Amino acid sequence: MGGKNNGRVSRIGSYAIASSITDATCFSCTTFNILAPIYKRLDHEDPKCRESDVKEIWLKRNKRILDWLLCERSSIICLQEFWVGNEELVSIYDKRLGDAGYDSFKLPRTNNRGDGLLIAVRKDYFRVINHRELLFNDVGDRVAQLLHVELIPRFSQLQSNCIRQEIIILNTHLLFPHDSSLCLERLRQIYKILQYVESYQKDKNLNPLPILLCGDLNGSKSGHIYKFLRSQGFISSYDAAHLYTDADAHKVLPFSYMQTNHVPDAILIFLQWVSHRNHRGNICGVDFIWLLNPNRYKKLLRTSWGEALSGLLKYHLKRALFTEDSAFAFLKGSGHGHGVSYYDFCEALQQLNLIGHCYGLHEEEIHELWVQADMDGNGVVDYDEFKQRIWNAYSGQGEKVNEGGESIFGTEQTIGFSIKNAVFFPTEVEKGLWPEDYSLSDHARLTVVFSPVRMPRSQLAT
Repeated sequence: MGGKNNGRVSRIGSYAIASSITDATCFSCTTFNILAPIYKRLDHEDPKCRESDVKEIWLKRNKRILDWLLCERSSIICLQEFWVGNEELVSIYDKRLGDAGYDSFKLPRTNNRGDGLLIAVRKDYFRVINHRELLFNDVGDRVAQLLHVELIPRFSQLQSNCIRQEIIILNTHLLFPHDSSLCLERLRQIYKILQYVESYQKDKNLNPLPILLCGDLNGSKSGHIYKFLRSQGFISSYDAAHLYTDADAHKVLPFSYMQTNHVPDAILIFLQWVSHRNHRGNICGVDFIWLLNPNRYKKLLRTSWGEALSGLLKYHLKRALFTEDSAFAFLKGSGHGHGVSYYDFCEALQQLNLIGHCYGLHEEEIHELWVQADMDGNGVVDYDEFKQRIWNAYSGQGEKVNEGGESIFGTEQTIGFSIKNAVFFPTEVEKGLWPEDYSLSDHARLTVVFSPVRMPRSQLAT
């Protein structure tokens, strides 16, 4: 059952877990959407009144954010909604992070949106090998950062093993789902990131490396992006640390419980964590640190992408209140045969609002969906093909592998990482509650502690 503590995770009685690390082989990672002042409203009745107009307020809040970050001293810091458009604020972060021993990298969103991303890594933990910028050039002007680093051996046992511990760190902030028609664009964004990582490792002739994917994904555990990442072998660090399963995403308390701090202990296990109170006043869990170890590479990326498209189509069919039989009849349209023709298929996609607009399915994506569904290639999707390749095709799960590992010492095997601890601040969000006195951001801060483990060669992907 989700949320139990069986001794695997040590809950330290402080949210500053990074600063309490005593094992020299461990490192920590923090992700935090710090709410850019250009978006923070000071008066909800006047949407034009933003924090960016009052220097005293945005300066004070950002100094508090820096105070907390530097108190926590995470080895890796990934920030979203960093106000790159304000030179004074940028210089403050540069100076304080630099003085504290961090290398930092910033990336603005395209089309001068004003905000962007920041990654900072501690120089005493990491040597930076490469930094790449990903520009999606999409409807949301979103971007992502890739940082390829080597973990610096911190004591003699690691040095004597001559093991290069390299990691790829990704930081991003995906498009906000203003309506369901943007689900596809958000899926494309994460697909582009994974395509780029795959290409980067191939171009550099690298063996599969551990990957940390951090950021505000603007989607929950029940969404398409979560399933897509899981199908690629990624694990959500916080959920893994606290033994939440994918099935726990559907165990949610009634809204009335969300508005009180008096949640009965007996039903806390049915409540998902949250990390964000959005501009609509809804609380949701959208901030993640995903881990992909080298022994977790499973399905081909293009296979997962095709399944994700099928899952999106099924979502829209179910959203239109179709059952399995009625969904097949809908796809057939006015066709008189026993199956769905390509013409009928495209007509149905049009009615579902999946094509016909700038962020709908592209021609090649429609073709990919069709080829996947038409298993025998005869130009018609019959009921069995529909059931197998659309209605029941997408589980979002990759093949299960040992997620543990063995001690790093005495081996020259490939290295991955295990999750030692994971904590949100403010801690109330771990119970699905949003504290009214929290003012640092409209997002909670997530910090995860990782430890090196040996990945047995027999489990590595080929």
